[in-house]
Amino acid sequence: MDDHDQRMVIARERLARQGLTGPAKGSAAAVVRALGAVQAQEFVPAQWALALRLRPGATLRDTLCAHDRGRILRTHVLRPTWHFVSPRDIRWMLELSAPQVHRAMAPYDRRLGLDPPLLTRAAGVVERALGEEGFLTRAELGERLGRAGIAASSWRLGHMMLWIELESVVTSGPRRGAQHTYALLADRAPGAPRLPRDEALGELARRYFTSHGPATVQDFMWWSGLKAPDARRAMDIARPRRTEVDGRAYWMVGRAPRAVRRARAFLLPIYDEYTVAYRHRGAVPAGPAMARSPRGGYVRFQHAVVIDGQVAGTWRTAPRPGGGAVDVVPLRRLTREEARAVALAVRRYECFIGQPGGGMRQSALSARLAMR
Repeated sequence: MDDHDQRMVIARERLARQGLTGPAKGSAAAVVRALGAVQAQEFVPAQWALALRLRPGATLRDTLCAHDRGRILRTHVLRPTWHFVSPRDIRWMLELSAPQVHRAMAPYDRRLGLDPPLLTRAAGVVERALGEEGFLTRAELGERLGRAGIAASSWRLGHMMLWIELESVVTSGPRRGAQHTYALLADRAPGAPRLPRDEALGELARRYFTSHGPATVQDFMWWSGLKAPDARRAMDIARPRRTEVDGRAYWMVGRAPRAVRRARAFLLPIYDEYTVAYRHRGAVPAGPAMARSPRGGYVRFQHAVVIDGQVAGTWRTAPRPGGGAVDVVPLRRLTREEARAVALAVRRYECFIGQPGGGMRQSALSARLAMR
């Protein structure tokens, strides 16, 4: 087996472990629990990432319901960005990763005049407000802070709320119309366990290499935000098994599930775990046009068309009168069979957002389609 074939084996195993071709999970909460944490700064695309790992026919309403009912929570954890996490995992994950995220954010906090005494005072104001009034939007919390004499401009407020999240005081509440709310973490995740540090390190590594493997140590460090000594300690506890591809060590925990779903093509959202959860991108082949799409920008940070585990294009929604549409831009020539697989993926996305029949814009696709 040559290096290309070995990399394809890794890509296929990741698809199965991440639940894209492996058995579908029964709920959005089960997806998040299995993956450990799901990057979610882009809220609706992150909902689509969850739906892709559910049964065909899962809708945006299904995943939003899980969020609003607190079955999944959205907070800043692991790295300085939003993630979905399970209520059962939120407290130990925050306690493990908060120090590293605080360190990353400290220079920006200082520039905004946010020191620990002020942030602690702000946390008290927010905690009292939520305890008295329930779910509040960021703007409403900013107003409460202003009344308490704490200046809460847009940037300062965002940084204050991130700090308060990391202190395990608040987390996501249900949406109010198009607005997000905050809630007390103790109310949304009552009884969430705390773990000793070594146990938390081992569990994080076990969860990552089970759901994202095969992956490198550097991949795990990128995803978890851990420094090398902590990452090595985590792996010593989790004891993943090793394989080597193209001179590089990859690790995994347990056996990969069988690829029971037949889909060849996926419309992956921006920041999907399949593309964003790895430092080393060589094991996710992308054909001759890996680096950039025709629209500019790196494919990794766009919605990606994935065919047989390879990044083969980009996509975006293209609203038009009478219904939505999806604009697909392949990065290489597609066969008829591949084009049909992409069309099926488009239909699945349209059903997710509740606009079946919008169709795939053919002009972008046909220009690069090889009928062979």
